[in-house]
Amino acid sequence: MDLDFSEAEIARYSRHILLREVGGEGQARLRAASVLIVGAGGLGSPAALYLAAAGVGRIGIVDHDVLELSNLQRQVIHTVEGLGAPKVEGAAEALRRINPEILLRPIRARVTAETVDDLVGEHDIVLDGTDNFATRFLVADACVRARRTLVSAAVLRFEGQISTFKPHAGPDCPCYRCLYPEPPPPGMVPSCSEAGVLGPVTGVMGTLQATEAMKEILGIGTSLAGRLLLWDALDARFRMIAIPRDPNCAVCGNV
Repeated sequence: MDLDFSEAEIARYSRHILLREVGGEGQARLRAASVLIVGAGGLGSPAALYLAAAGVGRIGIVDHDVLELSNLQRQVIHTVEGLGAPKVEGAAEALRRINPEILLRPIRARVTAETVDDLVGEHDIVLDGTDNFATRFLVADACVRARRTLVSAAVLRFEGQISTFKPHAGPDCPCYRCLYPEPPPPGMVPSCSEAGVLGPVTGVMGTLQATEAMKEILGIGTSLAGRLLLWDALDARFRMIAIPRDPNCAVCGNV
């Protein structure tokens, strides 16, 4: 582990280094880590901002969309100057302004069955901030195959949920399909564009994704693996639900 920090790095990350649970070694782990963020929207925006500010050494952001005016209500990494431009380009520029010392890879593309394994395999941890089930399941299954940790969050209206999936870490750690074996039928679960979402709800859940990813990189705290955290913003209530591993899971049963 390279513990050689410049004076600028020591100043930038001083509040991390002061933490006994992080210190110089932990900051070096963050610098050596790579994270893939799938989706540069409401969840990916705050997650990317905090991971870049924290000094995660390599961040990939994949998204195929261009920025629309309706995105600005919650996608805080973007500004009106980027309207009509690819989201990944605006996101990468914002992150460079925060921390020019890290390596950023904006990837303007759809995540497909042909590309997902390469995208996931090139990174240590994957954050899923997508808004459609097809991509969620593609990414989740690829993480199992590549033995990569997945931090997945979702939001709708005034509610959010988040969990960490790493079945490669042990028999008590489920995968995404242990929680959701199959995608719901089309039209059963409305999207945010259909049902709406309170902007700060995406900010809270995306920030939690960044927090859980950093905990996994640093090896500190209690992982959300095997647990689903639910947040109801209207009631100001958090709940935790246990997620058992499915011994008959078609995806992680042999991991």
